[in-house]
Amino acid sequence: MRIAISTGGGDAPGLNAVIRAVVLAAERQGWECWGIRDGYNGLLEPAQCLGEPVMRLTPETVYGIGALGGTILGSTNRGNPLRYPVRHADGSMAEVDRADELIGLFRARGFDALVSVGGDGSMAIAESLCRKGLTVVGVPKTIDNDLDHTYTTFGFDTAVGFATECIDRLHTTAYSQHRVMVVEVMGRYAGWIALHAGMAGGAHAILIPEIPFDLAVVAESIAARDAAGHHHSLVVVAEGAQALGGQRELLAAAGAGHAERLGGIGARLEHELAALTGKECRAVVLGHLLRGGSPSAFDRVVASRFGAAAVRALAQGQSGVMVALGGSEIGTVPLSEVAGRTRRVPVDSDTVATARELGICLGDRAA
Repeated sequence: MRIAISTGGGDAPGLNAVIRAVVLAAERQGWECWGIRDGYNGLLEPAQCLGEPVMRLTPETVYGIGALGGTILGSTNRGNPLRYPVRHADGSMAEVDRADELIGLFRARGFDALVSVGGDGSMAIAESLCRKGLTVVGVPKTIDNDLDHTYTTFGFDTAVGFATECIDRLHTTAYSQHRVMVVEVMGRYAGWIALHAGMAGGAHAILIPEIPFDLAVVAESIAARDAAGHHHSLVVVAEGAQALGGQRELLAAAGAGHAERLGGIGARLEHELAALTGKECRAVVLGHLLRGGSPSAFDRVVASRFGAAAVRALAQGQSGVMVALGGSEIGTVPLSEVAGRTRRVPVDSDTVATARELGICLGDRAA
């Protein structure tokens, strides 16, 4: 048995722990493991890859990598084989379907199965490849924690922990200068990082994509804190949050081979809150800092469990499934139930209710 591993989409702490677990578990089965560089580019565009496009993975290759951030295989969010970007002679860009070509290259290498590690986009690709006859098991990865049918994804705990540390540090400078600090965190369509880090760090307002905000409500909550003698406030906002009737802040629109880039909501709130409150405001964008660094102990363990479970699923003859954490146990769910779906924060959840009961402003006038 020869299995290949691909890590696609944005990087996340814990990817190397998954790779390590897959290789070690496969070794016990007597299987060979190979890593495809930079998503699927190691097969589709090997000349563009830094290093060996397809590399043999052994226990020696993965020794000690579980504590490292990033991925030794590299990754990309611009190599979707179903919509692969190509440049025409006139310089214009287009997208072509290279899935059949990819499967041919995969089989030419003698690979029997694929472990696809990634987020919702990667799981959608994996599901399409499976429908074309490839044996595939998916492993959920995203710091945003927005993949359906799994309680958590690796990378989320690390991102929340770092964001919380940053918010803790910003409290002291905000207090000293009597300022409003706006902290922008990742979270395109789901506000899990903002909500959890904001609650853990004692933020006074948290704005998430699931609850369109009225900035006047946020300004009123800041004024109420001032009236009570608390002259500093911390506002945590997900990059995909938007005002009532407004749109998400874009850094770049979607184009051939890549999705839209969000960002700028923090800077916008800095200026608008300063105008509404009369207070000095500062914005901090944590951005890709949340993706970097060593994974937390929790993420190392859950990533290892996911990797080993992927090999276990292949050994049981499963395909077209994603390993998932349901409660305390790892199981599998059909890729067809995951592909293209996003798990957003339920606005009626216990966590949101707790935030409200703690007096945190969520940007609306809900009781």
